[in-house]
Amino acid sequence: MDLPSAWLEPIVRVQTLSDTGSPVIPNRYIKPLFQRPSFNTQSNNQNIPIIDLYELKNGCATAQKAVMDQISIACREWGFFQVVNHGISDELVDGAREVWKEFFHQPMKVKQDYANTPKTYEGYGSRLGIQKGAILDWSDYFFLHYLPSKLKNHNKWPSQPPFLRGVTEEYSKEIVRLGKDLLRVFSINLGLQEDYLQGAFGVDDIGACLRVNFYPKCPQPDLTLGLSSHSDPGGMTFLLPDEHVSGLQVRKGDEWITVKPARHAIIVNIGDQIQVLTNGIYKSVEHRVIVNPDKERVSLAYFFNPKSDVLIKPATELVTSTKPALYEPMTFDEYRLFIRTKGPQGKSQVESLKCS
Repeated sequence: MDLPSAWLEPIVRVQTLSDTGSPVIPNRYIKPLFQRPSFNTQSNNQNIPIIDLYELKNGCATAQKAVMDQISIACREWGFFQVVNHGISDELVDGAREVWKEFFHQPMKVKQDYANTPKTYEGYGSRLGIQKGAILDWSDYFFLHYLPSKLKNHNKWPSQPPFLRGVTEEYSKEIVRLGKDLLRVFSINLGLQEDYLQGAFGVDDIGACLRVNFYPKCPQPDLTLGLSSHSDPGGMTFLLPDEHVSGLQVRKGDEWITVKPARHAIIVNIGDQIQVLTNGIYKSVEHRVIVNPDKERVSLAYFFNPKSDVLIKPATELVTSTKPALYEPMTFDEYRLFIRTKGPQGKSQVESLKCS
């Protein structure tokens, strides 16, 4: 299926709606009752695991094993965890977040120069999915490619603020390094060759792309979401959250846990492609974003993905007579068409891949 080269409906910037000061949101953003957020959960004291990676690089074998065990448990039981002492400097973490916050406060004309289309989603956007009349999320975003190199084009990255391209390039290199480190840990923890998952992703010919999310203030946060419930279609996601305003919620059983970011932490979550490759041992997990009536939020979601045309299927070593392959093979290019056409819809896509 080919995606259209233009949006089928006029695009409205959510930031513009927020800036009007209207006390009500348009009907297009009001979620059905069963999808609306709950702010009175019993899980306010819970949080996703926080894992210190320092010993992974600097500790003895015993200390390294202890960290790897923590990662294994988090991947199996949560699908989400935060990492600290990850090797990315505090200055770069803060700088990446701040420079993108500045971008979203540039004049609208500057941002509109980068307006995207559903063909690639690259650039400044305000919706996922192309269905006419769909209920929309309360957010704007900027999407860009970093890898493969043939897709990276600095001219498609914002030129303002002046330091944005340089900071984003430096931050991207660090995220790719962290992604490769964690793929190695995952492989070892699963009893595979340490380079197995990196090879399944395409060795060095992988995909890496950034979506910077901007969630404007919302006068009726109980009626909408900044991002609807979904699992990430790619391999693994690295989220640099807003440290001052919580918004990310992770499903744990029947509850939604509001993530409390640790200082300078990067949030890691398993994507659908790793769920398939591990034959369901590691699971992608539904998550969503709530919005705030008084404060805007910015977060950077880095998607670390397999090469687009590599066939993704359960690792042979993880398929047994008692646990046969759970998923049909599919390339990542084929897989991600779902979210690009229909938008975020829980875990319905990965579930549809299950062998009958």
